[in-house]
Amino acid sequence: MKPAPFQWHPASSLDEAVALLARYAPEDGRVIAGGQSLVPSMALRVALPAHLIDINGIASLARLEVEAGRLSIGACVRHAAFEHPVEPGVLGRLLATVAANIAHAPIRTRGTFCGSLANADPASEWCLVAATLGATLVAVSARGTREVAAADWFHGIMTTALAEDELLAEARLPLLATDARAGFHEFSRRAGDYALAMSLCTFRVVEGRMREARVGVGGVEPQPRRIPEAERLLEGERPEPETFARAARAAADAVDPLEDIRTRAAYRRDLVAASVRRSLQAACDDTH
Repeated sequence: MKPAPFQWHPASSLDEAVALLARYAPEDGRVIAGGQSLVPSMALRVALPAHLIDINGIASLARLEVEAGRLSIGACVRHAAFEHPVEPGVLGRLLATVAANIAHAPIRTRGTFCGSLANADPASEWCLVAATLGATLVAVSARGTREVAAADWFHGIMTTALAEDELLAEARLPLLATDARAGFHEFSRRAGDYALAMSLCTFRVVEGRMREARVGVGGVEPQPRRIPEAERLLEGERPEPETFARAARAAADAVDPLEDIRTRAAYRRDLVAASVRRSLQAACDDTH
């Protein structure tokens, strides 16, 4: 099929983009950057936007830099930008690991980090990163700018706190401590397929014991989230396989998995246990 008719509005500045969005959002106007989710939906006529506001010509939205202890990621930064570490620390290495799991190379060269957050697919790797690390999302509209914590951003399957007249201009990830360790694991039926379960874990090791543990799970529930039941079992413990197994089981018990004709909830729960255990072991092996 082909998309329904629409009008294309290229924007050359952020101010112009938000002005266009304010005008056309009530007429189902949509922002396009990478288009790797929107364009296929339009081709199938699942999405029928009457107006597309193209932000690819806005140079400021291609910004990717470290400032004030965080990594700032503009709305036009592609997945492929992270295939090599974008900063020399733990976060840079982690993002490179995650990026390698995103779809296929052609999609990574076009799709965007912020576009994934705005789309909020439960199987999005970047959504898991944002939820686990505590990202801050910067939404801009003609009404002004507001910052939204990742914990408040995701409202369910492909549903976020972003208003129809707002543009997700930037995502900010806190840098990880220099002595932090991080691990990521994803399971899909084939390389490049949507994840059925994935996990991201970070912790520091202080005097042989884990501190500041974070355990996040995605692709399992309507939105990614941290699992405090697993984090509590790690805090203050030694990074050992038995401890990882207990935390992984706690994570599996804590989730309420999605279910469909191909994937039973019980299967996804087992995948959570395996994925969390493997991401914790990967973090343990992350010795810089």
